[in-house]
Amino acid sequence: MTAMLADPITEAVAAATALLTRRTGAPVTLADPVDLGGSGRTVVLRVRVAENPFLLPRTLVIKQVRESAHESPARTGLGAGDDSAFVREAASYQFATALATDSRPGPSLIAYDLTERLLVLSDLGDSAPFTTLLGQPDPAAVTNSLMALAQALGRMHAATVGREEDFGALLARAGVTQTGAGLGDQVSAAETAVPALLADLGVDVPPAVTDAVGRAGRLFGSGGLRAFSPSDLCPDNIIVNDEGVRFLDYEWGGFRDATLDIAYTVMSYPGCLCRLELSPERAEAMVEAWRAEVVGMWPHLADDAVLHAKLLDAQLIWAWLTTFWFVPDDDARNAALRRHNLSVPRSVALTTRWTILADYARSVGHVDLADFADDVRDALGSRWATS
Repeated sequence: MTAMLADPITEAVAAATALLTRRTGAPVTLADPVDLGGSGRTVVLRVRVAENPFLLPRTLVIKQVRESAHESPARTGLGAGDDSAFVREAASYQFATALATDSRPGPSLIAYDLTERLLVLSDLGDSAPFTTLLGQPDPAAVTNSLMALAQALGRMHAATVGREEDFGALLARAGVTQTGAGLGDQVSAAETAVPALLADLGVDVPPAVTDAVGRAGRLFGSGGLRAFSPSDLCPDNIIVNDEGVRFLDYEWGGFRDATLDIAYTVMSYPGCLCRLELSPERAEAMVEAWRAEVVGMWPHLADDAVLHAKLLDAQLIWAWLTTFWFVPDDDARNAALRRHNLSVPRSVALTTRWTILADYARSVGHVDLADFADDVRDALGSRWATS
């Protein structure tokens, strides 16, 4: 006889029940599972703690990864990873839970099981998806939401500066040695591959730009502004509740230069899940809100020239990586992008990012880089206009 397929919800609840029972040393009963909409191979549930001998919270969130494959961090669909992604998420939640309560960027970790690829997390309760807040008709309300996001990023960065060794110790216990956010290999590949991609579009990369890309790529692996990042900061991984902005999904959590996070929101949100109109004024307000939270830890960011140089590098490397991800006509990559529901075609998303880079570079006095970004944008437009 053919065995019946297991029900993922039933299995996740049973695994969480067994885990909590082992942890508390007494029977635990979980009831009334509600599917919170996990994606792909991930099951995410809210459950009620019906039998609660050790004052567990009244409700919990269960997250179980049913297979070992994970998608890449920046919504690129560049293939599968392995169980190290789940291990990294578990370590990230352990690390974040050890922070002071008002500095935790997301849910607290109650329990985990590496073998079952299972996390039991605190329930953040009633919350609004960030995508919904960004879709509000009131422009002032949207701006307030963006400011709150930037402030939350800054608070997380400020709270985690200097704690990379703590995070590394948690990873090392599970056999993971890299504390970075998981994009190092792709950055190296992009540095090599993108000049050829651009040459095919009729754009030559000047030596000054090559040097700038090499410098910008190092933001992922070194530098004085390293802090913890969840890494996947797409709006559908962010919620807002009574306690403020909360970040979800830490599969690619790690330490990297903090300017990459604020630059990512400014670069990618206009072409992602929310169709956000991000004016230069809004983008500047976000950067200032972020800077106000971190300048106490990094006083040199009070100097506009220093801040602008860092943000320009961060925007450049995001544009470079996006080109590496979006330009090749690869069926697997493009299918993955469609599954992640980009609100605009990849052609629009990519040309938007190069436009943002050009405008920012020109605004801070880097005219040559701005002209290069304009050339890339125009070449991309011509390429996709005829495809």
